[in-house]
Amino acid sequence: MQQPFIELSNAIPTFKKRFEIVERKGIGHPDTICDLVMNKVSIELSKLYLKETGAIQHHNMDKTMLVAGKTENNFGGGKVLKPMKLILGDRATFDVNGRTLPIGEFVKETAKYWFEKNLRHVQKENIEFQLEIGSTSKELQSIFKTPKKITANDTSALVGYAPFTRTESLVLLTEKYINSEPFKSEFRAAGEDVKVMAFRNGNQIDLTIAIAFVDRYIDSEKDYFVKKQEMTQAITEFANQKSEFNVNASINCLDSKGKGLDGIYLTVLGTSADNADSGEVGRGNKANQVISPSRPAGAEAIAGKNPISHIGKIYNALSFRLADQIHNDISSIDEVVVWMYNVIGMPVNEPKAIVVEPIIKPNKIFSDSDKKHIQKIISENLSNIDQFCMDLLSEKIPIA
Repeated sequence: MQQPFIELSNAIPTFKKRFEIVERKGIGHPDTICDLVMNKVSIELSKLYLKETGAIQHHNMDKTMLVAGKTENNFGGGKVLKPMKLILGDRATFDVNGRTLPIGEFVKETAKYWFEKNLRHVQKENIEFQLEIGSTSKELQSIFKTPKKITANDTSALVGYAPFTRTESLVLLTEKYINSEPFKSEFRAAGEDVKVMAFRNGNQIDLTIAIAFVDRYIDSEKDYFVKKQEMTQAITEFANQKSEFNVNASINCLDSKGKGLDGIYLTVLGTSADNADSGEVGRGNKANQVISPSRPAGAEAIAGKNPISHIGKIYNALSFRLADQIHNDISSIDEVVVWMYNVIGMPVNEPKAIVVEPIIKPNKIFSDSDKKHIQKIISENLSNIDQFCMDLLSEKIPIA
């Protein structure tokens, strides 16, 4: 293995900066739907290939678009006039050793199952599927001829960092709280389409939150604003309990009293994709489950990529694991960034370059033994990359 490049950084750690912006899109957001559906499709397709052919075959399921439908909202419950449409695309291996696998139908059924399990108000008639899955190229398929020596099927650079800031943790916890069973039991009108945006200014955090209200649980405009106020209070109390900062939360900031249905955020299905907003793979949360614009970011979406050959998936997740381990093990490091780079055709466990950028704590020394420990962490993880890929396949590592 080529030794990692270690370059000390003079940057200010993110958590010490005055300003910080962090975002998270919940499970019902159109972009997150695309990410999670296509990731599930890739995982189940990998399992199908293993079962039917003994090895994972070439595929990438990281291209899709969710086209918004059309609804008529109403107090007490509206109706769907036109279903959402999920366009499932990219490439897969259809023929193996003279056998043709039913890839198209399998992908469609997997996507249907995801909607059934994750969005409580979406029925099968509310979503249409359009398959645009082509056959993989012979050159890319050849990568998989030797299962024990898989090479990268793309040239890319990915990046991870550590530690999570308190702002990032708060945003993640807040979205998970809003989409938790206890919250949904107390506030039935809260749909799964949730977006949390945090702006930190010193010790003050403003949480701007969008929650798609489900119209069947809202009786009137007055009822909407009462429930909105109750939700706001509950979220504010939760956020302040979970944070050392002073947190102020606001919900659905476009609302305007006195405009009836035109002045409030209602949906029929609990997601803005039923009428107002489309979605795409790659526009949702990053590999560490949040979106932090002030942090470095790679150009690859993690969702839907092949779990054993596409470094856009593997290194996306692994760079964050490396950063976490380096930060946890080396006490002199305030913050660390890890870049991973490889070239198509090179072994996945032999990246062309790994660049580690530690920010050292004031009055601390970064020693030669620290460098050796970083090298050990990286070497051990690359030696176990096959198990790491299997963890991606088994969904032990969350991607959104």
